[in-house]
Amino acid sequence: MLRWLPLIAGILPLVAMFGAFAIGVAYGTLPDCNPLIDGCRSISATGRQPPGSFLFRAIMLPQAMIFAFTWYLSWRWLRRLLPDIGRGYEIPLLVAGIVNPVALIIYVTFLGTSEPIYEFMRRTGIYFGFLGIAVAQLVIALAMLRTTLRSLARIMLGMSVFVFAIGILNLVLKATLDDPDPAENRIEWIASIVIQAWFLVLFVAWRRTGASFSVQIDER
Repeated sequence: MLRWLPLIAGILPLVAMFGAFAIGVAYGTLPDCNPLIDGCRSISATGRQPPGSFLFRAIMLPQAMIFAFTWYLSWRWLRRLLPDIGRGYEIPLLVAGIVNPVALIIYVTFLGTSEPIYEFMRRTGIYFGFLGIAVAQLVIALAMLRTTLRSLARIMLGMSVFVFAIGILNLVLKATLDDPDPAENRIEWIASIVIQAWFLVLFVAWRRTGASFSVQIDER
């Protein structure tokens, strides 16, 4: 079951995002538009409008733990593939693997609040959540380049570089456009889809190497 975690980690957030948006459109709380093209709503706006917000929270809170276990098992998996992986890969992966789920929990917890301190916590959560997941994905892809999984690693690395590139583009647009919100919303949706697709490639990599995980109990 544990070897299916990357697949679950990749699919569930997409269900939360698009499911919450579809529910919002059906109930009239969100406009009937294409957020990837029109930039009409951010993912956060989608996730804080009931009744779609109930689905969003129900998926994204446990998703934080799915991310945490995926990063931890990826670290164990890489140590088997690369016994000499080195701290240059291990430390950034473990730190990002902690930051990402913790930040996601903070983000979902304070989603929909308007007080300044809560708004700060929500924004901190989303920024560090994205940063944690992007760094973890980049480190794993770079480490995989040293294995026989180079073809998959290049795909994953390309996805990671793309996410960082459009993140920089977003900063430029925010500084130059009079109304950067639609562009920022488009970038947010596109980056999220690419990030989630990355997990599907990781799942293929785990399958290709025959990865399996088990829990052992030392009975004394």
